[in-house]
Amino acid sequence: MIEHAKKHQFWGDTIATKVPGVTVSFWILKLLTTGMGETTSDFLVRRFDPPLAVAVMGALFLAALLTQLATARLRPMLYWLVLILVSIFGTMVADVIHVAAGVPYAISTVAFALAVAAVFFLWHRREGTLTFVSIDNRRRELFYWALVVATFALGTAIGDLVASSFGLGFLASALLFSAAIIMPCFLYWRSGSTSVGAFWAAYVLTRPVGASFADWMGVGADRGGLDWGTGPVSLGLAALILVVAVLTWQASRRGSVRAPAKGV
Repeated sequence: MIEHAKKHQFWGDTIATKVPGVTVSFWILKLLTTGMGETTSDFLVRRFDPPLAVAVMGALFLAALLTQLATARLRPMLYWLVLILVSIFGTMVADVIHVAAGVPYAISTVAFALAVAAVFFLWHRREGTLTFVSIDNRRRELFYWALVVATFALGTAIGDLVASSFGLGFLASALLFSAAIIMPCFLYWRSGSTSVGAFWAAYVLTRPVGASFADWMGVGADRGGLDWGTGPVSLGLAALILVVAVLTWQASRRGSVRAPAKGV
């Protein structure tokens, strides 16, 4: 009976929301982390033994995620570290599935789309909502991160499918997906579709946008790129992530200090 009560408390106990607000800086950081994940993955698997690189990044991602789950409140730097590691590790896994296992991008895209749909279904069936702002109990937090991982995998597969299998190339793919992100906002304005649906649609599409632009900057001219190199592009994106994250944190602190207390 005691063990059952503890288990119930773990899953349903109220926790502080540990998801950052969906602002302009949120989307900027999301795009930067996806781009960095793409080029960092390519850099690591070409410089080190691929199975070892995948294992190390998988362990780092798991450690960061467990730390995130164990925190009592939002820690922005930790949150974005988890997103970076999701992007790097997810890209590695997607590449292994395609290159080592020989699974076509079309099949992996369908498989990951089904995985996203399954998480959506289970989350809504259990919680009655798919909101991305009220992550206020342990179960919702786990559903949230499961969906984040699944959407990263789906976005990676879609990006590779369009750029490689369809032969569109990295820059054209980036521009195509950039235009596609506008569509959820347009549908929301025109037909009043839910903001939850628009958010997750844009969340999926930021992955191929960021990754395609990063690949375009990193790959050689023979592949239609700028040939800046995956290492330098990764370092540049990491620096931008740090700058935007620090500026966002400072702005939020100034806002909290200036906000009048209730009742004043």
